[in-house]
Amino acid sequence: MKIAMVGYIAPHINGLSSHVYALSKKLIDKGHEVFVVSYPHKEGLKDIDGIHVIGAKIIDIPLIRPLTFKISAKKILTDLVEKENIDIIHGHTLIPTGLVAVEVAKKYNIPSYVTAHGPDMYDLYKNPIWKKMINKVLNQADNVLAVSNDLMNQILNTNIKNIQNKTSIYLNAVNINRFKEIPHKKEKEKPTVIFVGWLSNRKNVHLLLDAKKQSKIDYELIYVGGGSQTPKLKYRVKNENIKDVKFLGFRKDVEKILPHADLLVLPSFSEAFGIVLIEALACGLPVIGSNIGGIKEIITPNTGLLINPYDASSLTHAIDKLLSDKKLYNKLQSHTRKKAMEFAEIKIPYQELK
Repeated sequence: MKIAMVGYIAPHINGLSSHVYALSKKLIDKGHEVFVVSYPHKEGLKDIDGIHVIGAKIIDIPLIRPLTFKISAKKILTDLVEKENIDIIHGHTLIPTGLVAVEVAKKYNIPSYVTAHGPDMYDLYKNPIWKKMINKVLNQADNVLAVSNDLMNQILNTNIKNIQNKTSIYLNAVNINRFKEIPHKKEKEKPTVIFVGWLSNRKNVHLLLDAKKQSKIDYELIYVGGGSQTPKLKYRVKNENIKDVKFLGFRKDVEKILPHADLLVLPSFSEAFGIVLIEALACGLPVIGSNIGGIKEIITPNTGLLINPYDASSLTHAIDKLLSDKKLYNKLQSHTRKKAMEFAEIKIPYQELK
């Protein structure tokens, strides 16, 4: 069969792009043909590992960006349907990608799927305009997938007609062959705490600096990723004289960096899942994360600690506890890979292929 997806894919570096890639690759391995309509990238887009990739055109200005993507992506997807006889259309996130997917699918009477990844329901849904558009997507989609139980409950609470009958859990997956422990970790002068992801307000990245200033443990803090808060974080490090903080920027080799850290922190204000958590677990790292959303479904008492994202002392205590209590650290570390194995298999969600 031929499946068309709308969403990010490499060289974009985020959890969504890795999810779209993994699902697309699984479909191709099963003999299906996959097309991905993606946001453009400054490095340019090209077909990858048998996946046909087409970049939409946008005007990269806030608010105008999603509108121009919708117009461009809808035309591309329409042309694809007419040229390739697409069998299934899948939008990753609800707007604008999901809106593109359901509008084209409805026009051509093609089965449609949308996956909610979090920000759409947790953040955008608070805005009346976005809420109306999201409700339209949820109403028109034939199948709605949620990446965590918490997110599924958010969707069910919309009380949209028939929403319970067409919504299901669809967990993200981790490539355990790519993300894995290193056999002999070198001894370091000081432990390493790492954050991987967008350096944005939603990810609560300043809390890491607040916690480090309060900590009684001498450790190195590493930020991997880029985003709007990067200049402010760097200014704070310099202005407040916070020692041992490194910024590595966007990296395509996260799997080579994670295993050398001692623990990963994800202090987000909202998070439906947090793919980086299972990537860190696969690399043998205990994890610390906010006691919210899908994070609390991944971090168990055997794999890490949950914190209050609004309280720096909560994070400080968690980091200091794990880095000072070797017995606890070893106990958590012994369960990390096992927990990651629960997310090792990417499943094909399409009823038409079962």
